[in-house]
Amino acid sequence: MEFNYSTTECEKSCRDIHRSWNELSRLGAALAHLTRSERRQIKDTYRAMFHDDLVERLHGEHMSNPKNELYKMLYIWMLDPAERDAILVRDAIERSLVDYQSLVEIYTRRKSDLLFFTKQAYLVKFKRNLDQDISSEPSHPFQRILAALATSRQSHQDNTSQHIAKCDAKRLHEVGKGGTGGVDESVILEIISKRSIPQLRLAFTSYKHIYGHEYTKTLKGSSGEFEQSLRLAVKCFYTPAKYYSKILHTCIEGATVDKRILSRVIIGSEDVGMGEVKRHYEKTYGKKLKDAICDRIPVGDYRDFIVALITGPVSA
Repeated sequence: MEFNYSTTECEKSCRDIHRSWNELSRLGAALAHLTRSERRQIKDTYRAMFHDDLVERLHGEHMSNPKNELYKMLYIWMLDPAERDAILVRDAIERSLVDYQSLVEIYTRRKSDLLFFTKQAYLVKFKRNLDQDISSEPSHPFQRILAALATSRQSHQDNTSQHIAKCDAKRLHEVGKGGTGGVDESVILEIISKRSIPQLRLAFTSYKHIYGHEYTKTLKGSSGEFEQSLRLAVKCFYTPAKYYSKILHTCIEGATVDKRILSRVIIGSEDVGMGEVKRHYEKTYGKKLKDAICDRIPVGDYRDFIVALITGPVSA
């Protein structure tokens, strides 16, 4: 595996982290600028230098300070993607009302093979089967959409076909011809279960090219629970930068800023491209994302870390 850090740079960063445990702002600054590959290298080097597990240390600090959102975010930030998503999935399932929006984000933003590793991490950490936990909740259309997405990711590669995309676009149009926004659920789930996320994106691009409008516009007129659930899922995987920037805007500009959602979306944006999210946010809302956050969140360690994440080098 290729890393951006030299051994000397990595060891220096580990020393900085080790000296920062009693200074939360300094600790956040030391971790925020790290890319995913650098975070992996830092964890290995820190363990070798100080005989301590950096992630477990952060988890301990979070458990000792449960109301401090930054400790939780630092812990989540430093986890491997599969472990991180396993924890976010468990958090979504355990809420009084299952947070299906968070589950859809996790199921759609990762590369094809990584959902398997998320399920394995979930099993190891919680001694539970993820598919069973989701299906055991009261019946909801999102459960069927998530099951279809999981089936797709187990069975298909990311190679795309323009011909298949056009055929799928025409099928999507045919099953929604009634004009009420209702769709044939079985056909939709069949398409989702047989296509990779890149192939689905191509199908919805073809739909717009052929019929002159987004597929989600067809669903907008329906009050059906399945159609509204499908509309959110399509927005999430078809135009992720638009989707995440809207979630951020709603979160930031609400009566109170929901730090749980803000943290989840900022970290999730690493997978879909923070640069794209920031550009779309500024284009749509006329303000830089950094400025919007600074206007609504009080000065402090949490805000500093959030700003560092959205302005720093966030890449694999």
